[in-house]
Amino acid sequence: MIGRQGSRRLALALDKAAKAAGIRPGTPVSKAQALVPGLLVEDLDAVGDARALEQLAFHFLRIYAPIVSADAPDGLVLDTAGADHLHGNEMLMLSGMVNRLHAAGFAARAAIADSWGAAHALARFGREQISIIPPGGQRAAISSLPLAALRLEDRIVSGLKVLGFRSIGELAEAPRAPLTLRFGPEVVRRLAQAFGEIGEPIEPVRVAELVEVRRAFPEPIAAAETIARYTQKLVTGLCAALERRGLGARRVDLVLHRVDSGLQAIRAGTSRPVRDVKQLVRLLTDRIDTIDPGFGIEMMVLTATHAEPLVAAQARSSLLEEGRADIADTVDVILNRGHRVYRYAAVASDVPERSVARIAALATEDTLGWPGHWPRPVRLLATPEPVETMALLPDHPPRYFIWKGIRHNVRRADGPERVFGEWWKRDREKAAVRDYFTVENESGERFWIFRSGDGEHAETGSQGWFIHGVFA
Repeated sequence: MIGRQGSRRLALALDKAAKAAGIRPGTPVSKAQALVPGLLVEDLDAVGDARALEQLAFHFLRIYAPIVSADAPDGLVLDTAGADHLHGNEMLMLSGMVNRLHAAGFAARAAIADSWGAAHALARFGREQISIIPPGGQRAAISSLPLAALRLEDRIVSGLKVLGFRSIGELAEAPRAPLTLRFGPEVVRRLAQAFGEIGEPIEPVRVAELVEVRRAFPEPIAAAETIARYTQKLVTGLCAALERRGLGARRVDLVLHRVDSGLQAIRAGTSRPVRDVKQLVRLLTDRIDTIDPGFGIEMMVLTATHAEPLVAAQARSSLLEEGRADIADTVDVILNRGHRVYRYAAVASDVPERSVARIAALATEDTLGWPGHWPRPVRLLATPEPVETMALLPDHPPRYFIWKGIRHNVRRADGPERVFGEWWKRDREKAAVRDYFTVENESGERFWIFRSGDGEHAETGSQGWFIHGVFA
């Protein structure tokens, strides 16, 4: 991709093949075409790219964090302090971001640090695709990175190189007064921002379609009780606005603007659309202790960043039918504390380990149900474990089996139940067969074991024996 800087035509964005050929960003187009005859070039659409980056920022706002902004020309910056608990941990969250972008056809790198500047530097110039810097470790993490990682103008970077500086660590060791005198305040400011010595506010992306309420204060507030009281007022207003639109909130963000231009945020998610004031207030105020009000909060903004249609329904009469406990509030509280809540559901598959799947705790009831014509163990091993046996082929159960170093003499057995591979899904399972037996040892313990193969033909399996479950 090429663009103009004054009268010069320069290469601004490259693919892997162009980089491998020796072309770098900023290379004149004439030189690039001389290096690679037949080079394909396209005019860079800066306006269209900026618009697409804003749309991507809004997409990440709905999924990952309450404070998201475009980090032009090719990145996003997120303040995840109030939302990482909803994604398990920081590594899982970053991995999810990178994988989601890869699935959409983008090359992506990600980093987490205490400061925007350090995260920006590591994401673009670090060695790892995903970098997580411990609190206070940004100076050591970025010291070896080149000067361009500081987001300085090209002319300043060139001037610093003339003076002999090559890395951020070398620049950080130099006296700051002469640097300011020669290059202006930009160098010192970028260093201080990267090291977390001064703040760098993020202006979160917002669009008109979001349902939002806000409250500005003539005098800053700081007490947790005061924040909780105004949170309830904001939630009441938000629920009224959602009701007018026929919507329910799935994810709400409370952003608190401090007097020092800093932002603090709380994100709460729900397992289904809601506009219950009491439930949303409980989810938000449960994390007020994570808020650092600093010198005071001058404005609070509550936004429903993800909303879905919600139609009011008639409550069931306890006189006509038995009431059913609603566990949605409890599930939401557990989820917002960083834990996973799920339940198991049946899947249409004869292969035991594929016949069950985790689904959301409040997902709609499945109509498939569990098969009852063959007994199944209470505990099904995630992966069948090999056992040593002695059995008469092809259809007899084993006389004994050794599992985890313990010998179990088989007293009773039932089977075989033959299970065929899913040949319509996997070619390698066209001839696969398993013969399952329910066996009982001398102590009355019952196990579910199988032979991989039919006991006669090698193409049906390894003919080895495995344990797959334990009965109660």
